[in-house]
Amino acid sequence: MTSSDLTHLPPDAKRRVATRVGTVLGGGGGADGSGPAPDGRFRVALACAEFNGGITDRLLTGALDGLEEAGCDLADVIVAWAPGAFELPVVAQQLARSGAVDAVICLGAVIRGDTGHYDFVAGQCAAGLQQVQLDTGLPVVFGVLTTDTVDQALERSADDHSNKGREAARTALDTAGVLASVTSATAPRRVGFTTGRN
Repeated sequence: MTSSDLTHLPPDAKRRVATRVGTVLGGGGGADGSGPAPDGRFRVALACAEFNGGITDRLLTGALDGLEEAGCDLADVIVAWAPGAFELPVVAQQLARSGAVDAVICLGAVIRGDTGHYDFVAGQCAAGLQQVQLDTGLPVVFGVLTTDTVDQALERSADDHSNKGREAARTALDTAGVLASVTSATAPRRVGFTTGRN
């Protein structure tokens, strides 16, 4: 998958749409770490794969940096380690079902080798995480690198703003924010009258 200036959402797109419709809900970089928890903060969990752990560690550092930059209190963050990417869906499922978090960020790396193992692990990890997300209604962000080489994985986990862990953190906060907005905007409206007995 590639990206270029031509594929990015134009900066004024949401504003333009807002002038034409009644309600626009969506993050796109606006999350600030506050959210639907009773204390007003998003509660985030990270499910991390130990296999290719050097890459995962770099992604985790980027994710934590991203959460911190967004104003999240890292004392509220849960980190759970799975043996590998294939096991991330079941760990993410437990975290999502716990009621303790508003989003789960899944981090790891599946690097192509000389066998078909890559295709099975990467595909099943992605499908499993998508299923957890749909079953629980919580954002379960796919921050698992799927690369052909170690060098590509190192490039995507660099200690800068291109780090895919940092990007996954922003995606988690933005999606949780959108879902909170949707819930608020679509809540049934109460009718402004009461009935009583004489």
